Amino acid sequence: MAVNVVSLIIMREHITRRRALKSLGVAGAAALAGCSDGDSTPTEGGDGNADGGGDDGNGGDGGDTATDDSGMNGTATGTASSVSGEVTIGVLQPMSGNLAYYGQQGLWGFLSGLAYKAGADPAGQVGTGETTVTVGDVDYRLLVRDTEFAADSAQSAATSLVRDDGVDMLFGCSSSSAAERVIGQVVTQAQVPFVAGPAASAAITSSGDYCSDLVFRASENTAMDARSGGRYVANETDVSRVFLFGADYSFGRAVVNNYESVLRDNGVEIVGKRFVEQGYAEWDGLLDNAEEAGAEGIVGGFTVTTLPNLFSSFLSGDYSYRVFGGFATQITNQVVGNTMESVLGSPLTAEKIEGSQLGPFTTRYHWNQYDNEINDAFVDSYTNTYEVVPDLFTSGTFTAASAIHQAVQTSGSTEGADIAGALKGMTVADTPKGEDGYTFQEYNNQARSEMTVASPVPTSDEYADSWDAAIMPGEPQARISGENATIPADSPDMNCSL
Repeated sequence: MAVNVVSLIIMREHITRRRALKSLGVAGAAALAGCSDGDSTPTEGGDGNADGGGDDGNGGDGGDTATDDSGMNGTATGTASSVSGEVTIGVLQPMSGNLAYYGQQGLWGFLSGLAYKAGADPAGQVGTGETTVTVGDVDYRLLVRDTEFAADSAQSAATSLVRDDGVDMLFGCSSSSAAERVIGQVVTQAQVPFVAGPAASAAITSSGDYCSDLVFRASENTAMDARSGGRYVANETDVSRVFLFGADYSFGRAVVNNYESVLRDNGVEIVGKRFVEQGYAEWDGLLDNAEEAGAEGIVGGFTVTTLPNLFSSFLSGDYSYRVFGGFATQITNQVVGNTMESVLGSPLTAEKIEGSQLGPFTTRYHWNQYDNEINDAFVDSYTNTYEVVPDLFTSGTFTAASAIHQAVQTSGSTEGADIAGALKGMTVADTPKGEDGYTFQEYNNQARSEMTVASPVPTSDEYADSWDAAIMPGEPQARISGENATIPADSPDMNCSL
């Protein structure tokens, strides 16, 4: 028993010491500035980076329910708690470049989570710099830094936030290579808590190289995409033979490997498997191979650099099988929708889409997949503030912020170490997927949550001004529980045991 007490004291001391890193001078800077290899190439959706699904993881905090003029109903817990003070959070997101929308989603979801807890509207167009959000008697001081969707920039920003700004914790990264670099070079060395998101590489919370008592993720991951999609194909369709395609790097292999595992476990035959480079365009021959192999369905684990080529060839051909995968973000749906219009004709109709044999697809979250009071308030306030409906990544980052405030109230502390301790095993009370919609698994600190399956439909007039794409997810056709969507603790794919 004495050993356990000593270990806990040492861990807390290490976490607290990060505040003194600035005084370490050159030695401290060198320790946090080490380099490691990582792919920081910007790619759209589900790529092991920001990871759009398919193209491209309770303690109640008490308090009174508050309503302000915005109509945003939330739990203003600070008003009913003795907790007061300031939590400084270093926010790492791409705020410039082609994938700035990923960073915006991540940040807007986070701001919305804090706003919901405060019973207020989220802050507007927040950019890099400092923003303070007050929830009850707790001030959340957000220091937003632009990662440029690059691992080097993320590591540099995280180093500065810890060493120079003394942040209590870090949040963010849309690129999984950036998140992994931050974990390896900053979080582990400085012993600062980190809530990753929307970076979705399964390895962040399944590999012993990255998972840690300091690393949490509320955002869904690529394994959840694939495992929920595979379970749907196996149990809810007549498909018994599948050909798997994926991009030849970490994202594509994660999608294919998780689909393969779930499909085989559920009696579906894998008739072929092929990895190709990003941007691959010669699809006619490969799609013919799948037809000749007797495939009744194919899965494509690709980003926006490859999907239009795949879809164009598939839609232009005469194939007997369906295409499965996942819904991604608005910017990917724009490209895919344009491709469908160019092949099938404009305007798209429900009949055209249904006849295309595309989908149904899984989704981590989209605004129209969940019907509950929390999501209703979230969709209204988010759309009014940012003029776009909440997208794929926003539920996970909303939940991250909600969980952090819940942890402050549960622990009675604004210290990073105490917040991390309270997050362990937490069921998050307020989430867009409903009350108690996310639970952090104790064996790897990945939050599990329900996934949905829906077919693409033409974007309705109701969302024409707030969803700039020709297609959107239709009504949910199936729901996959968080327990069934996540990698189990005893799976050979789970190499994390905390």
